[in-house]
Amino acid sequence: MSQVRRLLAGAPGPLSYTDSQALHGPMRLSADLHGVVEHAGLRGRGGGGFPLARKLASARDAKGRPVVVVNAAEGEPASSKDRTLLSVDPHLVLDGGQAAAFLTGATQVVVAAHDDVDRLRTALGKRPREVPTRIVQLAPGYVTSEASAVVSAATAGLGLPVSRTRPLAQGGPGRRPWVVCNAETLAGLALVARHGAHWHRQVGTDDEPGTLLLTVSGGVRRPQVVEVPVGTPLRDAVRCAGGLRAPAQAVLVGGFAGRWLPAATGLDAALSHAGMRTAGGTLGAGVVVVLPAEACGLAVTARIMAYLAAQGARQCGPCLNGLPALAASLTELAAGGSVAGAVQRLERWCGLVDGRGACAHPDGAVALVRSAMTVFADDVRAHGTGGCGRDGAEVVAVPA
Repeated sequence: MSQVRRLLAGAPGPLSYTDSQALHGPMRLSADLHGVVEHAGLRGRGGGGFPLARKLASARDAKGRPVVVVNAAEGEPASSKDRTLLSVDPHLVLDGGQAAAFLTGATQVVVAAHDDVDRLRTALGKRPREVPTRIVQLAPGYVTSEASAVVSAATAGLGLPVSRTRPLAQGGPGRRPWVVCNAETLAGLALVARHGAHWHRQVGTDDEPGTLLLTVSGGVRRPQVVEVPVGTPLRDAVRCAGGLRAPAQAVLVGGFAGRWLPAATGLDAALSHAGMRTAGGTLGAGVVVVLPAEACGLAVTARIMAYLAAQGARQCGPCLNGLPALAASLTELAAGGSVAGAVQRLERWCGLVDGRGACAHPDGAVALVRSAMTVFADDVRAHGTGGCGRDGAEVVAVPA
């Protein structure tokens, strides 16, 4: 399986506005575009996989003038797909924001990013006059890229997740619909606006057409961002990154709020929302981290969990108390403490945290811990009798 370059067709880039237009052609912003997007079946690439046409229609039909938000922030430490896309073709992403504004009647586009603001401002300054667009630089942090946190930052708020009773696309700050879409999603929209629904459906699956970007790292020969058709076996995406550099034990799919899958079955799972559900995983942030057989999965997960606990918004009990307690119990287990006591505490805290957070951050951490306890069950038992014999290799880049 080789990569299919659509979003990354301009690699290595960065493409100028003129070169991007020459490569992709002009967008067709016509009255029938909404039907084209609906037929194309384009889904969000930020994690949820929600149909884009439905989100855009919801904002278009809501009260108030919509605001389109291009979420180019990458709070997930193991992901670099959006940064790579912006480094190759920032104008494709900005085109997608303009297409979304056309489809919703938005009078403003906001582009939110952590560390690509200079590139975006330069690109924005070299484009023709369009729907007014501004760049918002987000504060560093894992949860600051969550949709409601991005909107909060865009409205001079705290830039932290906000508990909501209805979708932002139906009404947010200022009683306006806020259409928050991942940068990859909007780049895909820009291509659909050029090439149509049939072209988009030429790759991928019937239910989930198109390509997706994946950040593949860990125990592979050439860690990189790859672009593959939706439905591609995970094993083939790993081959696009040079293949395994050593026998694999497990695969982390979806990022730090994702799931561990055993390599024996996980590498054959289809890279689609349906395929990941069948395998017990999630596409999440488009992250694939291969865990070599010599690495200790419990130690790796404990480091991730400690990071997640430190990155919480600290606005609710599960984030303030639950995540640190989970991190402490998992660290104790990885260090060879009392297995029975640590496991009991982990199970108790998972039950107390799950479904009770002000945002989805605690739930993602619980899902990661539960998947680790299942996939590394043999290691859990071994740690109670002297350790699993594997090292704590830094196969996952966990910020300090």
